[in-house]
Amino acid sequence: MKSAVKVSPVDMKKRAALGIRAGDTVRVWQNIVELKKGKGANKKEVTTKNMRKQAFEGLVLAVKHGTETGAMFTVRKVTSGVGVEKIFPLYSPMIDSVEVLRRTRTRRAKLYFIRRKAASEVKRAMRKQIRIEAPAADEAPAEEPAVEAVAAETAAE
Repeated sequence: MKSAVKVSPVDMKKRAALGIRAGDTVRVWQNIVELKKGKGANKKEVTTKNMRKQAFEGLVLAVKHGTETGAMFTVRKVTSGVGVEKIFPLYSPMIDSVEVLRRTRTRRAKLYFIRRKAASEVKRAMRKQIRIEAPAADEAPAEEPAVEAVAAETAAE
């Protein structure tokens, strides 16, 4: 006898077969509902729904609870120099699809150390940038005539 109760509108076998692991690069397509309030023709407040899909692509840091019903996975990406992490339920109906773009072999189950590693790399880059941009006291006057000479040459042409 088959049960008439439907657990989820998501194809659970297909999602479990993805085999998402820590270290994978994935693209998660989310269904996002936008609510917009405005005034209609009869001057009453009208709420309109707009559904759209948005991709979130990044590195999987952790997978929790494997392929159980409460399975979750954490995805991290860097946008405009800022690290952004999202935690997705594996079987959420708000997730349209999950694409595994790249698989990497990792030696850890949870890659939380990447947060600190990324921060230290940014700090190191900033230190190098400060050293390069800071001119010495005797170099500053020497650079200005060179700039004026180049400007004079371009004006003559």
